[in-house]
Amino acid sequence: MRELRIRTLVAVFVVAGVLSWSGARLWTAVGTLPRVPLAAPIVLALIAVVLLATALSLRARLKAQRERHPGAQGVDPLVAARAVVFGHASALVAALVAGLYGGTGVFLLESLEIPARRDQAIYAGFSVVAGIGVIAAAFFLERVCKLPEDDDNNGGGGGGAARAM
Repeated sequence: MRELRIRTLVAVFVVAGVLSWSGARLWTAVGTLPRVPLAAPIVLALIAVVLLATALSLRARLKAQRERHPGAQGVDPLVAARAVVFGHASALVAALVAGLYGGTGVFLLESLEIPARRDQAIYAGFSVVAGIGVIAAAFFLERVCKLPEDDDNNGGGGGGAARAM
């Protein structure tokens, strides 16, 4: 499995942001603007917390296994691989959603004197921050689950199994 690439996430964020900004301008010409739900930053923050909790749990289990604590539970490589896939998917979706709400938020900056639009801009800003939190947690989870590099370069290094930290 390939590692997350910040370039890919930034590209998704920027493209989604530009499309959202231009869509908001077009939509406003019709007379309304799609709303930024209050739940958006909350859901993104919850996903970030789940990713972080998963990473911390796996890291603690790997540390206990590495230090050979009696009764330490090992980490099944398939569990680590699933966690990394969840992190990758979450990071991509978070980049897309943060870009969409970021573009809408930038558009809403033009009309902060209207209380409803100011609230929407705040929700959009919190959504972007929470999306960045999801991406950071996904990178941390990937780092926790990364295999050490093979010294003899025999092709191992799938990134899906756990490494001892």
